[in-house]
Amino acid sequence: MTQNLQSKLVEKKYLLTFILITSLFALWGFANDITNPMVAAFQTVMELSAAKASLVQFAFYGGYATMAIPAALFAKRYSYKKGILLGLILYAIGAFMFIPAANRQEFGFFCVSLYILTFGLAFLETTANPYILSLGSKETSTRRLNLAQAFNPIGSLLGMFVASRIVLAKLESDTAQVREIGFSNLDDATKLSIREHDLDIIRNPYVVLGCVVILVFIIIAIFVKDNNNTADNNSAADNKGTMKRLFTNKIYREGVLTQFFYVAAQIMTWTFIIQYADRLGIDKATAQIYNIIAMGMFLCGRFISTFLMRYVNSRKLLMYFAIGAMAAAAGTILIDGIAGLYCLMAISIFMSLMFPTIYGIALENVSLNDSNLGAAFLVMAIVGGSLMPPIQGMIIDLGTVAGLPAVNFSFILPFICFLMIFIYGLRASRSINS
Repeated sequence: MTQNLQSKLVEKKYLLTFILITSLFALWGFANDITNPMVAAFQTVMELSAAKASLVQFAFYGGYATMAIPAALFAKRYSYKKGILLGLILYAIGAFMFIPAANRQEFGFFCVSLYILTFGLAFLETTANPYILSLGSKETSTRRLNLAQAFNPIGSLLGMFVASRIVLAKLESDTAQVREIGFSNLDDATKLSIREHDLDIIRNPYVVLGCVVILVFIIIAIFVKDNNNTADNNSAADNKGTMKRLFTNKIYREGVLTQFFYVAAQIMTWTFIIQYADRLGIDKATAQIYNIIAMGMFLCGRFISTFLMRYVNSRKLLMYFAIGAMAAAAGTILIDGIAGLYCLMAISIFMSLMFPTIYGIALENVSLNDSNLGAAFLVMAIVGGSLMPPIQGMIIDLGTVAGLPAVNFSFILPFICFLMIFIYGLRASRSINS
């Protein structure tokens, strides 16, 4: 029986393509989660406010918003494979741009590098997600995407480990001695020396990443067959018709908005865990270990939720997980101390199924010919991760809000996001029962 279920989920003829495309999920997970801790690193070494340092996320996720629609149109005109290959090229260019960025020691240059890098990620996500959905029957498409997405946190865990052990642990700006004195209180010559060292440490993983991306480009180019099943009609009139069909589809339209809130919640939760721990006197490298544990919980939750979908409707499961996330976020806000940090980590369990489930529900009744642009708007919704972290950073900079530490209170924003996800799950569940 298990074997039959597996064959339905990923048919043998699609297995190699499924494996290779699924590897891309880990690849952009690595980029996402080696970048999140860099907000705290840049905040110290470049002497920035929390709000300004979070412009790293504005640049990173702004790249998705800029390139998602062009990526979809490109893939629709040519093929999924060509879209993926172009995405890998842009990914590598952005990663290699960290070399001149570190040499110039300019925060803006790093932001531009990340912006270009995420042009590539926009191509990858816009093409890989619907590609996975298309590799088999529509009935198992959401489960298949959840399975592929389960490998995203594996890349994320690796990115977090590299950030913790290879980057944050080696930053001279975060040593106990410098933390005691305060980096901003050092003399200019010492600060310059430390900044040069630390920016080189930040640069190195991205250079290695660029080399890995080039290798993946070669493997995909050789072993994945090209496809033209997305290029049925590429006229402006057809695209206009696609847009009309998409945005008269209530579940799809609300799914795009919900994805905006989900990605915002995810990025805020994982970006500011270091600042939350810092207020408790925990150094950046140790705080990143808590983040790694949270990602491990996220990974476990992804596999558990994929299993549960065999027995519980995905729309109802989304509702239940949103309730759990709200409860954990409330604990993060209201509980001061290490227990609050544990609540913050627990949010990751409940976030685990959200992205692919929202994605799958939104595209359930979208035709193959409309799926590229449909996927593009869902990827474009990742801009939530660009717009909301700076707002959370502004709250953190206030120090205290409503009698609570500002960093605790700032997690009211993820709480609101999870409330929106709950409402979407509820409305989507009612729509199939009406």
